[in-house]
Amino acid sequence: MAKLGWVAGPICLALFALITYYTSLLLADCYRSPLSSSIPTTGNTVGLRNYTYMEAVRSYLGPTRTKLCALVQYTNFVGISIGYTITSSISMVAIARSNCFHKRGHQAQCYTSTYPFMLLFGTVQVILSQIPSFSKLWWLSIVAAVMSFSYSSIGVGLGISKVADEGMTHIKGSIGGLLYTEKGFNAESIWPVFQSLGNIAFAYSYSIILIEIQDTVRSPPLESVTMKKANLVGVSTTTMFYMLCGCMGYAAFGDDAPGNLLTGFGFYEPFWLVDLANACVVLHLVGAFQVFSQPFFAFVEAWVAASYPKNKIVSKEYIIRLPLSSDTYKFNMFRVMSRTIFVAFTTLASMLLPFFNDILGILGAFAFWPLTVYFPIEMHIAQGKAPKWGARWLLLQGLSTLCLIVSMLALMGSLKGVVEDLRIYKPFQKST
Repeated sequence: MAKLGWVAGPICLALFALITYYTSLLLADCYRSPLSSSIPTTGNTVGLRNYTYMEAVRSYLGPTRTKLCALVQYTNFVGISIGYTITSSISMVAIARSNCFHKRGHQAQCYTSTYPFMLLFGTVQVILSQIPSFSKLWWLSIVAAVMSFSYSSIGVGLGISKVADEGMTHIKGSIGGLLYTEKGFNAESIWPVFQSLGNIAFAYSYSIILIEIQDTVRSPPLESVTMKKANLVGVSTTTMFYMLCGCMGYAAFGDDAPGNLLTGFGFYEPFWLVDLANACVVLHLVGAFQVFSQPFFAFVEAWVAASYPKNKIVSKEYIIRLPLSSDTYKFNMFRVMSRTIFVAFTTLASMLLPFFNDILGILGAFAFWPLTVYFPIEMHIAQGKAPKWGARWLLLQGLSTLCLIVSMLALMGSLKGVVEDLRIYKPFQKST
């Protein structure tokens, strides 16, 4: 919001929300082949389930584009895991610094390194990653949703409080953001503005696991019917919070608003509330990391099992009885090793590239067009709902082309930000 201004900021948020919602409706209809809505609501199943996004693409678009989908989707899973590790460590550092500022004063030199917290987050993820399947993590999803609502509400409340303290006549920000200032057009700010589009795209990146989530929905009613209702509730709720957080933060801090209101120390007091909000962020990301990494684990393990079916490390499972319980745990050597290596890699990558906004911008730009827009539209066309060169087909292709251009601009802006960060970045130094 601080980079886009009072006009472009809300408009961009609203447009990304509308596009994501619309294409998610198209994607929900691709859970079954043929079209999900052709299945009677009596529960009779006609057509095969597509258990993953990649399977849906294979069913409708063939093997070539399936490989492209797999490359983008699973690369993004890795990138999101890195982004969540960075974000969680920044929030944990913010808790430590908040307590330091409270004890020593707001001008104190409270330097804290993010690296121990990245290692701590990685250790927790190594343990949670040993949960065998996505369906076993339903409780983590609930925790993540509650935590997300909590820290968003706190952020909005702190923003409203600061605006109220300074009075409505002191609302900050500008109409044109960084691009159009009192001195006119600011060409140097065009790259940060593009990068902010990538951040918004990342905020609406849930489509990349929509099919995997839909696979956990019970029927009847149709999975697509339930998922479409969930899309409406999810997109409208998150957009409301994005608008409130963005507008209140911009009103309070103007063009100097930090990239993350809860960790950039726009708010010092009440310190315990800032700590609580950041703790909620960490707990949310603990669950979110698993939501995005479990599909990657499943893909890798299925591919290796199919390639080396006779390898005992891959195929043999050991049954372990859990203490103080009648439940058992299936221990597989390859699962333990591969998932531990994955978490170790994402943790190391986070330590080498701890750039919050730029990394999120790259992830958002990289995934938004292909996974949120292109594949849902192409699968919708493949279902025969938009005859080639018809009005609907032309509108869909125009939307796809426009989103491709926006994604490319956002990617360039985010990459430029990373390059500039690398010029001054010194690995394994304390953060300020």
